[in-house]
Amino acid sequence: MASSTTETTLKVQMKMEHIRTALTKGSVVIKAICAGLLLFYFFSIFIEKENLMNALSVTPGLVFPPSFHVWTLLTHPFVEIHIWNALVGVLAVAICGKFIEPVWGALQMLIFFALITVGSSVMSSLVYLFIYMGSSNIYYLFDTHFYGMTGTIAGTTVALKQLIGDQELPTGPLKLYVKDIPLLYLLMSVILKLVGLVSGTHPCFVGSGIFVAWVYLRFYQKQSDGKILGDMCDHFSFASFFPEIIRPPIAVFSNTVHGFLVKIKVCKKQVRKYDVGAPSAITITLPGTDPADAERRRQLALKALNERLTRVEQQTEWPSMDDQPSTSDDASQPPSLKEEAVADKQDVLVDIEGSATGMTST
Repeated sequence: MASSTTETTLKVQMKMEHIRTALTKGSVVIKAICAGLLLFYFFSIFIEKENLMNALSVTPGLVFPPSFHVWTLLTHPFVEIHIWNALVGVLAVAICGKFIEPVWGALQMLIFFALITVGSSVMSSLVYLFIYMGSSNIYYLFDTHFYGMTGTIAGTTVALKQLIGDQELPTGPLKLYVKDIPLLYLLMSVILKLVGLVSGTHPCFVGSGIFVAWVYLRFYQKQSDGKILGDMCDHFSFASFFPEIIRPPIAVFSNTVHGFLVKIKVCKKQVRKYDVGAPSAITITLPGTDPADAERRRQLALKALNERLTRVEQQTEWPSMDDQPSTSDDASQPPSLKEEAVADKQDVLVDIEGSATGMTST
């Protein structure tokens, strides 16, 4: 019991050390966002909640004309009324600094944060605007507020799925991977809403952040060469966010929607280029596939394959080809098996002798 407690304590200390390293060695973007979260929370202690929400959070009835409080689209992620939510936001930013920033760079990560922050809040506000149009309840326009890092954190889970989706999570006997986090985050948000631990805006905010992040990374993000847009790999399709059993109908629906968006010129059609003149096999180039990213995924796949082969070799002892069957194996066989083997040998000998006799007579 004491050893398990010590091991858990060491793991927590290691994780805290990783977070501290990510914050201290991170770029100016990481440090500025974390400092802004903590600073805004400190000031929020001395400001009345209602005034704070009306001034800095996104309110569906105020963000659109005629009020047009557009500045709230950028200030709402820094608004927190609970210290634990502010710390969760700092943790999410630290994770981005550790896994996303080294691959994308500070500028690309800042653009991603800005797009997800604005896009998730606008989409959530539109959802509540349509709810108001259907219910005529003024509550959904002026008494509903979107604030905090919820949408940005949801978008971050999509980026992690794209970059390190095959990495296994430390969940013990239950095997979960990083690619499962977006759906789990959404389901957890819905469950917390049903039990009354979060407001109704939370699941909407999470779903909007996931969807906006996927659309941007799927179709519009520039890759390292600056010519390829998005990531059209199969493992990053919309259906890949769901369990395999329900992926086929979701894939049909998503492909239909994508085809419609292509027709109205919102998205570009996926194009495959076949290089028949290649010296080896036919080369197929997909838009949105970064060579460096493909190489990284290939290395991960090879590593996983080697680990599986090693486990199989440890569990299975293959007999040597030079080994001769021992008499002990025959002795260990039941008498019935021995008699059947002898009878089979005699039948083969009879067939061979008969065949030889027939050839001689011919």
